[in-house]
Amino acid sequence: MVATRTPWWAWTWPVLAWVVLIAAAVLGTGGLFAAPLAFGMNSIALIATVFAAVYHAEVVAHRTGEPFGTLVLALAVTVIETALIVSVMLSAPVESAGLARDTVFAAVMIVCNGIVGACLLAGGARHREQAFQLQGANAALAVLAALTVLTLVLPNVASPGPTFSTPQLAFEAIVSLALYGSFVFVQTVRHRDYFLPVGNGGEEAHASPPSNRTAILSASLLVWALVAVVGLAKALTPTVELGVARAGVPKEVVGIIIAALVLLPEGLAAVKAARADRLQTSLNLALGSSLATIGLTIPAVAALSIALHQPLELGLNAKEQVLLALTLLVSVITLGTGRTSVLQGLVALVIEKHGSDC
Repeated sequence: MVATRTPWWAWTWPVLAWVVLIAAAVLGTGGLFAAPLAFGMNSIALIATVFAAVYHAEVVAHRTGEPFGTLVLALAVTVIETALIVSVMLSAPVESAGLARDTVFAAVMIVCNGIVGACLLAGGARHREQAFQLQGANAALAVLAALTVLTLVLPNVASPGPTFSTPQLAFEAIVSLALYGSFVFVQTVRHRDYFLPVGNGGEEAHASPPSNRTAILSASLLVWALVAVVGLAKALTPTVELGVARAGVPKEVVGIIIAALVLLPEGLAAVKAARADRLQTSLNLALGSSLATIGLTIPAVAALSIALHQPLELGLNAKEQVLLALTLLVSVITLGTGRTSVLQGLVALVIEKHGSDC
């Protein structure tokens, strides 16, 4: 249940995260703020700030109600994730030509398999079976299937390589934005009832919502915390890239790590909601995040690529296309009945494990 007063750690950790970021920027990685110390401080601040972001997201969600609360968190995380990708692309255009594809694909796999699987497993273990709105899940999956195939698979067959031509890229950017905008309209206006909790809505259904002042404060601190999370993730990226290079693993791992770090607040919030028997909230977060990742990131990086004539690779390789197809197929089957158990969660997590190993 959301507290009526903001706990001290919910605002202290984001502030300390910004202190760490400013110290790293001012002192660099030498002297007292050596690389190992910086990595440790950044990691601790990142984890603590993630928990603070989850708390503030729950306050905002409780005040605004479904599906607006989960939409706020999904949009906030995705906008900041997109800004991070764009900043990396600007700093290293050639080396990061496939970063947007790798991060978007990783985000979709992590959300649809990792986060959804963890939610179904945690919720099913505690409540045996859980129900959700079938119409809302079907609507989200239809848009997700169209977006992923059109943006991550079609480039391999519509043009010579894993890239679109400039007219094709512009068209796909417009289509992605239009599809996501249409989904948000359906989710929040036209068919909002498709995304509302089933039954009593879980343990927090009858709790008094926080005041407007508390909700506004939490919304501000949520943005503050999410920006800090992305800043810390970006600060950790050079160390991660160095570790990836020394380990001899594919460079696509960097995109996976970036996606995982940025999605931490949503993942924790979704699992917590599932354990509280609010699976609809979990699915709103997970599927909404996947749609926002593609619907906002692809148009942004496409505009950057066209405007600055930078290379942009979007097409997945054969192995990744198989994993994507399997993910979409299992998602349609899993969310096709309106009820879930631990079995569906285990299947999704197995797919995620194979995807991370490949």
